[in-house]
Amino acid sequence: MSTPVVPTLSEITLAEPRGFCAGVDRAIEIVERALQKFGAPIYVRHEIVHNTYVVNDLKQKGAIFIEELDDVPPGATLVFSAHGVSRAVQDEARARGFSIFDATCPLVTKVHVEVAKLAKEGFEFIMIGHKGHPEVEGTMGQLDSGIHLVEDVADVARVQPAQTDKLAVVTQTTLSVDDAAEIAEAVRQRFPKVREPKQQDICYATQNRQDAVKVLSPQVDIVIVVGSPTSSNSNRLRELAQKLGTESHMVDNADELQAAWFEGKSRVGLTAGASAPEVLVNQVIERIRAYGAVSVRKMNGIEETLKFPLPKGLRIEPQA
Repeated sequence: MSTPVVPTLSEITLAEPRGFCAGVDRAIEIVERALQKFGAPIYVRHEIVHNTYVVNDLKQKGAIFIEELDDVPPGATLVFSAHGVSRAVQDEARARGFSIFDATCPLVTKVHVEVAKLAKEGFEFIMIGHKGHPEVEGTMGQLDSGIHLVEDVADVARVQPAQTDKLAVVTQTTLSVDDAAEIAEAVRQRFPKVREPKQQDICYATQNRQDAVKVLSPQVDIVIVVGSPTSSNSNRLRELAQKLGTESHMVDNADELQAAWFEGKSRVGLTAGASAPEVLVNQVIERIRAYGAVSVRKMNGIEETLKFPLPKGLRIEPQA
């Protein structure tokens, strides 16, 4: 079956930055190095990052993804996903004697450390985030009690902390920057003495990709976001473009593109969530080219150079 050509299509503009961030790079490398060093299988609690292609690729290399520690055999090597886990999961994994490597993004770990530190000082917490997201479950699971989830401004009016003298706010790292700011403002209005983090919890990569979409959207007729449905930061990119008045769609891969989306459109904007690999972006470019786009242009944007160190025990020594 031939690919339909859309006569009006002319240019694809690539957002900069897009795709993998330092935390995702590190998490994937941890699993790959564990497989190299210890051999298959390596068990990973939850999807290492929220991307179908990445997870399937690691499965083919020998990673087994599980949700319950009961599914990990004694003595196995276990990797915690980039989203982080609760204290209960950490304690249980240690008690079972697994060889553990923690691929939690260091920016998520920073939030965990802040929660643990302030809890010792008697603080309760309001967490801005999405119920059921593994990062939220991991952060809230750092404490047995005293951490209250709010998903929107309406939730702020309903939350009932036991006391308000020592109250701090923390945020899921992959939220919409603008939405989180609106909810944080509602928290400040209701609890004027609330303690906020010295640096915002939303990660640099989430911020940078959203800022790039804000620049990209007015320049194009449609925005395509490469990302899996489970990826919070990818969903936020699609929502942001839509809020800015530009039609937007999210695709897991090039096969999900629909020629009808591009009818009457001349300029296509393309970005990718922080867990989406560049190979998928390139496949989407080729498919849109087949629809008739004739040129690809890269936007100017921030160049990200941050790199996070790997855990001890995963260095692969050179062969003698």
